[in-house]
Amino acid sequence: MSEFEPRLLMLIDDEPAQSRLISALAAREGWRTILARDAETAIATLGTRQGMQLNAIILDQWVPGDDACALIAELKSRRPAIPILMLTASTSPLLAVEAMRAGATDYLIKPVAPDRLMHALRVATTQEAPQDELAPLTEKMPSTPDFESMIGAAPTFRKALAVAAKAARGHGPVLIEGESGSGKEMLVRAMHAASPRSKMPLRIVNVGGTPSNAIESILFGHEKGAFPGAFDRQIGALQHCDGATLVLDEIDRLPLIVQERLLESLKRGDVRPIGVRHSFRIDVRLIAASNLPLKELVDEGLFLPELFDALSSVTVTLPPLRERTGDIPSLSRHFLTRIGEQPGLRELGITDGALALLAAYDWPGNVRQLQAVLFRAAVFCDGDALTAEDFPQLLNILGPSQSPGSSTPAQGSSGVMLYTADGNLRPLEEIEADVIRLAIGLYRGRMTEVARRLGIGRSTLYRKLSELGIDNAA
Repeated sequence: MSEFEPRLLMLIDDEPAQSRLISALAAREGWRTILARDAETAIATLGTRQGMQLNAIILDQWVPGDDACALIAELKSRRPAIPILMLTASTSPLLAVEAMRAGATDYLIKPVAPDRLMHALRVATTQEAPQDELAPLTEKMPSTPDFESMIGAAPTFRKALAVAAKAARGHGPVLIEGESGSGKEMLVRAMHAASPRSKMPLRIVNVGGTPSNAIESILFGHEKGAFPGAFDRQIGALQHCDGATLVLDEIDRLPLIVQERLLESLKRGDVRPIGVRHSFRIDVRLIAASNLPLKELVDEGLFLPELFDALSSVTVTLPPLRERTGDIPSLSRHFLTRIGEQPGLRELGITDGALALLAAYDWPGNVRQLQAVLFRAAVFCDGDALTAEDFPQLLNILGPSQSPGSSTPAQGSSGVMLYTADGNLRPLEEIEADVIRLAIGLYRGRMTEVARRLGIGRSTLYRKLSELGIDNAA
């Protein structure tokens, strides 16, 4: 389809304000929206001339209620190829499983950021984009917010954790950089759990998901009547987090004028709400997270150098998953264990062929996308272990060279590469170093357990770390 051809969206929603918002958002990207306020109207619409031209459906689960999955199945039976995105306020993994089995393309938990909703719609309806099991499923499984829950043996990842663990014990600002989905929020929560302020609230403000004309008020607060529409006094996030921790996610998208005010507050240790002449003293632990390297934005004039200096005295850089593919086996098994604990699912194994396939993909959505892919595959798997055939879209993207029958040497299920690019075995010393790194990541830095599992003494383990040049944090 040409990107200039009009696209038609059916929105099944009975809430006027939400309908207007979604229709307006979709219109910005060239969508025309038709509204169905109940299930009967939606089904009838499929048989009309407009219904035959539909490119996507967004369904608010509130409309059909308990019959949401039955409605999805009915819509898919009539139009098998049409993508269906379900909006819901429920965080139930069981509902996610049932919706996907009924035919939902994606599952979005409200409130959903406008950018996220449009991204999901774009991915679901773009021919060139990864679809099916690569759709960015948003269902979230509960996780333990601590450093031991963060899986990985790659040296760059272990170094990042070591820096974060040390910084967690302090009170100063911390900057966390890493691509979307690389684990920044989980790291933030681990740092908070290990910090002296762990018993105080943690508040996360998503800058990217907040309208630019509202972010100043959300951070600094405002007095009643400070500007048109300020009908009540509002306490800002900075003042609300006095004595606690405030996280500014996607700080790379903070407007320059608000950057100036934030810098002033950090320098003076106070906050002045909009429309108020005096300031309030605050003691806030500020953690900033950025999808982009802030130094590059400073060089481009898009981020204040003084604010960058104030935030970056401690910087944690999380590597993208494509730079630590050796962690994919342990991450996959960890996620599959957690997925198996969800209602309606069971714990599955994963074959070497499937792991080799996962390792060959570049994961633009990083760890979050890997978890979503495994979740989706687990929903539809009938066997006891995931195989490469359970990831048909990956097989389609990567081509026949990554099929299970390919003779190309691949990374084994241990997560250690045995072969060089020309097909020869790697030197034993390099393999040994990778095995030790893998063990450190798998047993989360518990060196006594690492030594026991490797069948060596602790003193031997530390000697090998020194000889092989492995950082203790790795």
